[in-house]
Amino acid sequence: MKFVGAHVSASGGVFNAPLNAMEIGAKAFALFTKNQKQWKAKELDEETIAKFKENLALSGIAPRHVLPHDSYLINLGHPEPEQLQKSRDAFIDEIERCEQLGLEKLNFHPGSHLAKIAKKDPEAEQKREAAEYECLDRIAESMNLAIEATKGMGVKLVIENTAGQGSNMGYRFEHLGYLIGKVEDKSRVGVCLDTCHTFTAGYDLRTREAYEETMSEFERIVGFEYLMGMHINDSKPPLGSKVDRHHSLGQGEIGWDAFRFIMNDSRMDDIPLVLETIDESIWAQEIKELYDLVEG
Repeated sequence: MKFVGAHVSASGGVFNAPLNAMEIGAKAFALFTKNQKQWKAKELDEETIAKFKENLALSGIAPRHVLPHDSYLINLGHPEPEQLQKSRDAFIDEIERCEQLGLEKLNFHPGSHLAKIAKKDPEAEQKREAAEYECLDRIAESMNLAIEATKGMGVKLVIENTAGQGSNMGYRFEHLGYLIGKVEDKSRVGVCLDTCHTFTAGYDLRTREAYEETMSEFERIVGFEYLMGMHINDSKPPLGSKVDRHHSLGQGEIGWDAFRFIMNDSRMDDIPLVLETIDESIWAQEIKELYDLVEG
């Protein structure tokens, strides 16, 4: 019931992504449906869409186990109206591309408030919290507008938790719960948990007790009914560092036990478990090692 893969290249065309997933023995995968560093992209033509669906069927990977990621340029919580609208338009385009490809989910980073708050400011904490919740409200509005603009489509908006680096939102489970609470159509929203981000945001995963405490907190604040994918990464930085730097499995600060807990946790059944570790030459090995952790 576990579906493990990696964020594979779509170089040369999105139809190559399923083939690249097959090469590493993946049962799930992530991809960018366009260049993640550019605002505009060539529209998907009928031939490209048909080849993608053909290769996806060939791979044996179900659409629900594919977790496309949107462009890194998009900031649904941008404080400047012009940039916010640009992000919203690009986000809607990403949803439409997923729908065209027959995919069910779009993974995205919530956004950043971009406020400059001096650490020595005596009101820094209050200003930071105010900036964060203003940003969360803009993100929620962006999500509602995107859902309205794509009414009739089945693509779910899958919010990824973040490490909390810079002014990035989504590093607390409360942020994820807040956004879900503000989304009007709950059938179109979900969450992706990144293990590195979770850990560096301050949620420990390294021991059975710590893992269960973190997952109980996630259930209480967000709810496992909204968990629609995971990014499986070790972490170069330590617990609570709020720094986003992935590492190969077992080589970072998290260690193997956390991944054993995940691979034997039924709450992670039937969702894409996607590697974003730093050495793609060992992805096939890491996928096998994860399956080897399954007990019984």
